[in-house]
This record gives sequence, C-alpha cells and structure tokens, in this order.
Amino acid sequence: MKDTVLLGKNALPKWEITGLVEYIHGGPQPGGMYFPVAHGVHAVRLGNEATISQTIAVKAGSLYAVTFGASRTCAQQEVLRVSVPPQSGDLPLQTLYCSDGGDVYAYGFIANSNSVKLTFHNPGVQEDPKCGPLIDAVAIKELLLPRPTRFNLVKNGGFEEGPHRLFNSTSGVLLPPKQQDVTSPLPGWIIESQKAVKFINSNNFNVPSGVAAIELVAGRESAVAQILRTIPNKLYNLSFAIGDAKNACHGDMMVEAFAGKDTLKAKFKSEGKGKWKTVNMKFRAISARTRLTFYSSFYHTRIDDTVSLCGPVIDEVKVSYIGA
Repeated sequence: MKDTVLLGKNALPKWEITGLVEYIHGGPQPGGMYFPVAHGVHAVRLGNEATISQTIAVKAGSLYAVTFGASRTCAQQEVLRVSVPPQSGDLPLQTLYCSDGGDVYAYGFIANSNSVKLTFHNPGVQEDPKCGPLIDAVAIKELLLPRPTRFNLVKNGGFEEGPHRLFNSTSGVLLPPKQQDVTSPLPGWIIESQKAVKFINSNNFNVPSGVAAIELVAGRESAVAQILRTIPNKLYNLSFAIGDAKNACHGDMMVEAFAGKDTLKAKFKSEGKGKWKTVNMKFRAISARTRLTFYSSFYHTRIDDTVSLCGPVIDEVKVSYIGA
C-alpha cells in the first residue's frame, strides 16, 4: 500500500484488483469527507473504472445470491456494477435507504459452471477522483428453488428462502429490480419495480410469521410479483399478512394486490408497534398463467429518521383453489 492506495493486482488478499482501489478506515477523512462503514471498520473504495474480483467455487446450475454492504461517497450519481458472467447488473447507489450508509444489497445469479468470477466494478467517471462506491462486506449463499404445493400455489410465499443476512447488519437486505438483476435473489419472486424492496428478518424487525418477510420501502416504485399456474375460469382465494416492521414507520399504509382482473386494496394504519393482520380476496383465473402482484400505494419514512425509507410488510402469501 501507498497511503490508502492498494498497489498491484494481488494487494487485497483473495481478491484481484484493477485500477485505483483504496483500503480505507471508516469515519472522517482528510479533506473533510466522511466515509460510512457500517459493517466493520475497513472498506474498499473503487475509483473511476476500478474493479475487484474473486473466483468462487460453486455448483453448476444452482441459484446463488451475493450479499454485500455498499454505499456512495459523494452526492454525485454513483453506480456499482456487479457481474458474474454472462450476467451483469448496474446498481444505482444514489437513493439512500438508510441514513447511516448501512445499505445492504443482494444480487442473484445462476452458476453456469463449477467456478465463477464475481466482479465489482465502478463504471462511472466522477469529476472528483475522491468519489466512488464503498464495499464493506461480501457474502454468498446457495438458494433452494421452492415449489408450489397442493395447499399453496405460491412459491416461497412466506419469504423464508432468501439471501444471506449479514450478522452485523440491522437494516435488512435490498433486492434490486429486475432491470438490474435478471435473476431474482428472492426465489420464486420477481422484483418488478423501479426501486428495490427490502428482505427483512425477525432478528431486527417484526415479521408476521417465520423468520423473514418483505418490506415495500419505495411506495409505488416498490413491487413484487409471481406468475402462478392456474386453471382458466376457476375460482381461487388469495390471502396475505400486512403489517409494520416495528421500525418507527408510522402512518396510513395500503398494499394493492392484483390477480387476474381482480384487485384488493388492503389498508393498514401503522403505529410502528409491529402489528399485522390477514386479508383475503377471491379471484377468477382468466388463463393458465396468473400474475400475482403487490405494491405499496404510499411513500413512508421513519419518524425518527426522515431520510430512511420504509413501508408496509407483507408475509404469508397463499393462493388456494376453491372451485368453479
């Protein structure tokens, strides 16, 4: 190293680097900048066109999710490109989902061989060379592919199967929209919105059932969907839990659910105490494939932190056949 700059492609143990990569200590920096490092003490900063990469042993054909802590360093538009060939996605870091820089993202991919190369790349050219995304934690997890059952046509309806949750993170895991991640890190579900949704766990949030749920943190820009196998003209029942995550997210909430030609507007008044309720809707399938979609009608921020986005929690999504 020279000051904070890593010299040589193998200067960061286990990783291969190209371009200007800095090994930084979180907190105030010379020149008046502040680098948020929420998941430890140190992080790497990727300068213009810089990369870090690592080759990982995996199982060909299996689904994986990479979880990583990432944050921007400047108010400028910053993007982090994540790639596992042949897949690649650009994650915009401009939107802050929590004010302390502790945003954690997941990126999904299907391994095409028994060895893959994971690369983080700063594709931007910032006017200020001191800018560039920070990465302060990386983990990877193999995911199981859930199946529908005779009692529930929804795959992974309780959101129990999902990306690794960093042990020292309390902010949940952001799941990027499909424009940036064609392989969802939430098995069975499509992140259909313009902005991310949050995968939350029962250690740090209130969830209606089990150990995980989904928080729709970006209003109408935050949506999840799943395509179900159905029988045309047959009647089905949809039920799901709606509540709050007990994270100081207050106010009038509403989740809109769509199935076939039917719509349910589920209202919930949050006091931030972790309460929830179950709602139901009957719908008639109009084809052999029915798209089930959920999105939040309103935008919310926490009352104790007006920068951090939040929203209604959904869990225990069930669809069952009830007759002709």
